[in-house]
Amino acid sequence: MLTRRLFVAAAPAAALAACSRPMSPDTMSTPAAPADAITAPAVPIPPMPARYGAISGEPHPVPAVPEGVVPPELWRQEIANPYPDRNPTDIVVDPDAAFLFLILPEGRALRYGVSVGRAGFAWAGESVVQFTRSWPRWKVPDTMIARQPELAPYSVNNGGMAGGPGNPLGARALYLFQDGVDTLYRIHGGSEPEYLGKAVSSGCIRMLDQDAIDLEQRVRHHARVLVLPSFDNGNRTFIY
Repeated sequence: MLTRRLFVAAAPAAALAACSRPMSPDTMSTPAAPADAITAPAVPIPPMPARYGAISGEPHPVPAVPEGVVPPELWRQEIANPYPDRNPTDIVVDPDAAFLFLILPEGRALRYGVSVGRAGFAWAGESVVQFTRSWPRWKVPDTMIARQPELAPYSVNNGGMAGGPGNPLGARALYLFQDGVDTLYRIHGGSEPEYLGKAVSSGCIRMLDQDAIDLEQRVRHHARVLVLPSFDNGNRTFIY
């Protein structure tokens, strides 16, 4: 069976066509089932684990993740390692699945739910964590300012936006380099919990601040990072 790992070295894949079966005359003449007969009741989201409570001792407040917003599959959790060819301390990012994996010893991995911005789908390949930053500055590139002139006060020349509440990089950021060159790809905090697991317009790989802090504490200098290619081929709908 082909797996995603077999495609990592390849160029971006062709788009996957979404098809629907044409309705037959019999189907067209069959009355639709009542809505209450086909709509399953919403499954309540269980209470958030304590690890997603408010964090004290940081330079800026990290509020608790609100209840009833983040489904359990997106919580940080230890699982069987889905990438046995990777070494412990490696990171694997799967943008299409909205998961980040930190490889652990003995066939285990930590899986984090993420949000993926447009930039997060735009690059794939091997890189390293060149450095990390706590409450990093956000330095807006000129290409973004050309599209959004209102961000000019936060340009590189102006020193960027200071870290803290409202900074889109959140509490931590990991900066990925390839062959000594900045990829401009970031793994960072600042994710809005209601958008976790979804495609959003801004940012690269966005984590809950609690998870970004946890990952930054675990990652080693020059840890290897594999960003898998997206097979969406530009057809994704972004929330905002």
